[in-house]
Amino acid sequence: MKGIVFTEFLDLVEHKFGLEMVDTIISQSELESEGIYTAVGTYKFSEMLQLLKNLSTNTNISIDDLLLVYAEHFFSVLKESYPDLMSMYKDPIDMLASIENHIHVEVRKIYPDAELPTFVVEEKTNNSLIMVYKSNRAMHHFGLGLMNKTFEHFNSTASIVLEKIKEDGTEVKFIINKN
Repeated sequence: MKGIVFTEFLDLVEHKFGLEMVDTIISQSELESEGIYTAVGTYKFSEMLQLLKNLSTNTNISIDDLLLVYAEHFFSVLKESYPDLMSMYKDPIDMLASIENHIHVEVRKIYPDAELPTFVVEEKTNNSLIMVYKSNRAMHHFGLGLMNKTFEHFNSTASIVLEKIKEDGTEVKFIINKN
């Protein structure tokens, strides 16, 4: 997992819960990196899981809810860092439908060894989208948060239904209907 995911996560934890919480969750985790991350480094997903679990335990906030909040934060980082990519789209449905064939292609140019989930578009209309998320990492709520922020970015709203295809969350269907 790319280091930017870790550095931004710890920035969010510091901002929302304080520097002491950052120290607490790092101390409670058994991290090969010792909690020292660079944005361009690559780290084990198990480290992110430990940090999330410890933050969840210390805050009594579910991991899914933490991932939603983190996705909202991460979207603002993407928006600030890659304004040209964001400006290529005029509609949230079009942007979300292009994740696999455009956005992830651009991400791989910057981070060639990034391990990204797959998004398969099953059905698309002007006002709806059905996509299947596939990943060996159950971070679908992170994806859901990014989708929510995408609609907000376009001053739009949507109902997004998440249906687990696999119980462990490694395969999930998103049914999106623009309001």
